[in-house]
Amino acid sequence: MYDIIIRAGRQGNGQLIDIAIQDGKIAALGQLPVAAEAKRTLTLAGQVHVSAGWIDGHTHCYPTSPIYQDEPDKVGVESGVTTVIDAGSTGADDVDDFQRLAAGCKTRVHALLNISRIGLLRQNELANPADIDPALARAAIRRHPSFIVGIKARMSGSVVGENGLQPLRVAKQIQRDNGQLPLMVHVGNTPPDLDEIVALLGEGDLLTHCFNGKPNRILTPAGELRVAVRDAMQRGLRLDIGHGGASFSFEVAETAIRQGILPHTISSDIYCKNRIKGPVYSLAHVMSKFLAIGMTLEQVIACVTSHAADALRLPGKGRLEVGADADLTLFEVMSGPTLFTDTEAESRHGDRQLRPLAALVGGDLVLTQYGQSHHAFRV
Repeated sequence: MYDIIIRAGRQGNGQLIDIAIQDGKIAALGQLPVAAEAKRTLTLAGQVHVSAGWIDGHTHCYPTSPIYQDEPDKVGVESGVTTVIDAGSTGADDVDDFQRLAAGCKTRVHALLNISRIGLLRQNELANPADIDPALARAAIRRHPSFIVGIKARMSGSVVGENGLQPLRVAKQIQRDNGQLPLMVHVGNTPPDLDEIVALLGEGDLLTHCFNGKPNRILTPAGELRVAVRDAMQRGLRLDIGHGGASFSFEVAETAIRQGILPHTISSDIYCKNRIKGPVYSLAHVMSKFLAIGMTLEQVIACVTSHAADALRLPGKGRLEVGADADLTLFEVMSGPTLFTDTEAESRHGDRQLRPLAALVGGDLVLTQYGQSHHAFRV
């Protein structure tokens, strides 16, 4: 007898699938025998979608951060997201506290360690070279090898001060010294210039805020992909959305997507303010924006499952396959007119909205506010 059987869940490609869960793992997939039994059965009847658990690769959910804070479960399982990655809220000085808090959450929580030991204690955390200590970073990574899954460097003029590219050079050193961990690089206002930043990036690196509307964007004034960005992508650089409150432009995204430049990963850059007041609201809401501007449901789901798991090297995540962790997201695709806004005061109309109903983490079911009244989850 299985722990849970999900019957006739609809995948992103429209096909139906049964999923059996045992001891926190996916035990069987496909069309299960009618006689198969479980302690609990969720009968979706093709009316509810199922995917590997959604991964939000750029959040700010360290609850005691003085600048950007939130609760991991609010941006996680309560929003249908099974894994959240905090992107640099903590550095070597406070990551131990974050790890202790995260251990008590229902959501799977990981961190990208800020290369500044102070984390986001202040907005210019990379302005003082004394705060960038590779030895302290290495010690933190060794203390928390499964919690810290990468490192983060915010390369905006307001963050680095007079240090220019030097923090990024140190970040690459930290990366090399710690098993080539994924490095997420925030790009904002100059200096330094984006061309200079991406010249140092390649395999294992993620450029977040990739579709921002600032002058330091990935597109030239003529709307073409910068040569330096194209070269870095050929070296393995991945593009991450990191929507946030100031870093997503519909115009840039649409221009890029028309040229076949799709994001590798879709992330929210969510914290309490942009979750409650917008324009982020949730990872599902950000994902829905990409349906509105031309990406398919399969493409969007891949950006928060398999692509995210690969980019952040999360074993057992991101795919529906036997033996993988039983991390699943159950959701509806709602039809109806919806107005979406970016961070540049521009809006787009869409006719589909993703509504998460439940998250399963290791086979443990957590219902969202929408799932609590849904017929599929009534015992």
